Amino acid sequence: MGNNNCFRSRQVAVNHQNSDITTTKLPSQETERQNEGVMVRNISETKEDVSLESEGKSSTSTKIMPSSGRINLTPNLKIFTLAELKSATKNFNPDAMLGEGGFGRVFRGWVDGKTYAPSRAGVGMPVAVKKSNPDSFQGLEEWQAEVKFLGKFSHPNLVKLLGYCWQESQFLLVYEYMQKGSLENHLFRQGAEALSWETRLKIAIEAARGLEYLHTSEKSVIYRDFKASNILLDGAFNAKLSDFGLAKLGPIDGNSHITTRIMGTRGYAAPEYVATGHLYVKSDVYGFGVVLLEMLTGLPAVDPSRSSEKQNLVYWAIPSLSSKSKLKKIMDTRLEKKYPMNGAMKAGELILKCLESDPKDRPSMNHVLDDLVRISEIKEKSKERKSNVLNYNPK
Repeated sequence: MGNNNCFRSRQVAVNHQNSDITTTKLPSQETERQNEGVMVRNISETKEDVSLESEGKSSTSTKIMPSSGRINLTPNLKIFTLAELKSATKNFNPDAMLGEGGFGRVFRGWVDGKTYAPSRAGVGMPVAVKKSNPDSFQGLEEWQAEVKFLGKFSHPNLVKLLGYCWQESQFLLVYEYMQKGSLENHLFRQGAEALSWETRLKIAIEAARGLEYLHTSEKSVIYRDFKASNILLDGAFNAKLSDFGLAKLGPIDGNSHITTRIMGTRGYAAPEYVATGHLYVKSDVYGFGVVLLEMLTGLPAVDPSRSSEKQNLVYWAIPSLSSKSKLKKIMDTRLEKKYPMNGAMKAGELILKCLESDPKDRPSMNHVLDDLVRISEIKEKSKERKSNVLNYNPK
């Protein structure tokens, strides 16, 4: 796409052109912020793709700073100084960069495991330091959302935010370091070691637990950007959701949805959200279904390099999910047929439920999790394998 489009890459290691969708405010939000950055004046969903028409970027010469009172300071988060984070990352050494995107860059750093004071490389505890672009209003909004949500919530399947820094117009976040990187890299990066069926189910179950926790918290949270690049893996392939920059509090007072600017990633955003700006809790379930489909097929949600009928994975794969013979043909070849076909069929059925066009017809994440646990208990019938016991006990 050209330079004046409204998409911005968010991962440096994968090049299949998943794109973030950013649009202007809806009419009901006219009193909100005036400088929203990239604007879009026409959004329509076609069977082939999501169509967006860019109006270009607005610019400002003033420094972008948080509004007073908008940052929810959280006692359990450390407030780092810029000097500390420069020391921890060797002055943001390019060799320590883990990723890059519209939000800025992510670097690996080292801190003391108890005090979080900066330490030498290889000494203490590794951390991931996200350094936002100081001139990006979007980066500021995402920075504040991360502090707001990750500062409040704690769950084994949410990445841990250790602290933050706001100094000299710099906005930084410090997270626990996830050694295995993103699910996206393991599924799509050339040369990556193939994930087994058991490992894929383990990741799906744990990601579902993280999403269910958000949906069922006292004030439900809509993640809004569920995708493979936002599922991070530690050294034991334990999955945690990351990047809460687009998260929103869910509807209240009996309302079914909230109305908000349309932001997210092409291929993962639910159709009702793209078409209307109406965001439901179950809009996240659609994104989960897309990721589960990626895990079955080993193909990214959107890939312009594929033939036209295959560029959008959902539209191409849906007709194959309810037929055993067709499903076999689209399963990831890197699985080497080492999976229970009955389990794959059940996964296909679950994906179809998650991808229902009407959000009311999609299952809750609680039901999705229950189905995934049952699928993980289906054992492969293969004479070539000495044991049919799954490596992961979801209970």
